Amino acid sequence: MSKMQAVEIRNLVKNYPGVEALKSINVNFPAGKITGLIGPNGSGKSTMLKSIAGLVQPSSGEVLIFGERPGRKTKNETAFLPEINHFYKGMSIKQVINLYESQFSNFNRERAMEILEFMNLKPEARIKNLSKGMVGRVKLTLTMAREVPLIIMDEPLSGIDPKSRAQILEGLISEYDAEKQTIILSTHEVLEAEKFFDYVVFLEKGEIKLQGNADDLRAEHGMSIQDLVKEVFE
Repeated sequence: MSKMQAVEIRNLVKNYPGVEALKSINVNFPAGKITGLIGPNGSGKSTMLKSIAGLVQPSSGEVLIFGERPGRKTKNETAFLPEINHFYKGMSIKQVINLYESQFSNFNRERAMEILEFMNLKPEARIKNLSKGMVGRVKLTLTMAREVPLIIMDEPLSGIDPKSRAQILEGLISEYDAEKQTIILSTHEVLEAEKFFDYVVFLEKGEIKLQGNADDLRAEHGMSIQDLVKEVFE
């Protein structure tokens, strides 16, 4: 599986009124790898991820997920963690888990409860009483409990305190099965996340600025991915 591409994007253009969010993007996301998608706010990262998840219709170009166009099958095989909070505030975490279990046949409830415990979350806690960081932990729990080949996460560490980020990432990556799964992770928290990246894509103003194997990029530029971010986007 690792020899093939999980996602292939060809000449992808997405226009919103007055804004060209993606400008003829060409990029592959390798299967069985963790790819970091890096870029400043407004670079088009969320639009690209939603295009892969089948939530946004491209203006032109093509997206293929394991060789197939986005549709019902690929949506069922993709777990998407959005940046926004999409929960009903009156629900408890347990109710949200029940909802996900009813919606997705590939949702592993037992794994969800294990991750919940790791995240120090109580099932009876209500969404409205949780901090932004705690809601972020709930979103991560639900996403990683899906037994799917493609996991897409848009700013999953948003709102989570810096001291916890590395520990949470470490725990979540331990749940990841490289033989069966691919992760695309958009984040501003490059310092904590970069050691998990196999591949990196730099996006700015709707265009690919740089992409490649993470170790190759470090060797070629003689610096960490974190320092490379400063150089690419300065």
